[in-house]
Amino acid sequence: MAPLRVLCVHGYRQSGASFREKTGALRKLLKTKVHLVYVDAPHLLAQESVGGTCDGDREYRGWWFSDPAARTFSAQQRCDESAGLDESVAALRRAVRDDGPFDGVLGFSQGAALVAMLCALQESQAEPDFGFRFAILVAGFRSACAEHLRFYSAPLQMPSMHVFGLADGVIPADMSRDLLPVFRDPHVLTHPGGHFVPATSAHRQNYRDFLERFQ
Repeated sequence: MAPLRVLCVHGYRQSGASFREKTGALRKLLKTKVHLVYVDAPHLLAQESVGGTCDGDREYRGWWFSDPAARTFSAQQRCDESAGLDESVAALRRAVRDDGPFDGVLGFSQGAALVAMLCALQESQAEPDFGFRFAILVAGFRSACAEHLRFYSAPLQMPSMHVFGLADGVIPADMSRDLLPVFRDPHVLTHPGGHFVPATSAHRQNYRDFLERFQ
């Protein structure tokens, strides 16, 4: 049986390469069941916006900016308008066209928030070519930008798995819980840790129970 092909959407201040490194345990956990394909956000972050974490040999990217003028992002920053989302949707459309088709899509943090928007676009027929059959959202949240409220107007039929840490200090668990009603029948996996993709043997069956529906 061929493995499921899943498009992976990294978080803010990450890249496809760094997200691949951080999900090594997940790839090992799922082994032959799933093939993960990583994509870069189109927006490079200015060096000063990543502060002391900046590494000259590593790219830092984002999917949209909650502060368009400063070109920075915070999940808890309320705004009327954002910048960069259209370019990111276009980049993911190209990834599906060039490297797809994909059975599903996995997003982390800002990437998970974007995945929720992609699901809404797919179901509204604004982006029917995505063709995702399921979504996995790790440390996801609803965008606090007013112009994104349109993505949360109706429960989505897309089968979804929501993974979040009860001690997450970047995206608090309550923000991830607030995303659950956006989906009709969310499958939930919580863990006691922080802001990362959990992938120990204790989580294997939970992932597989969800993914076996699409094999």
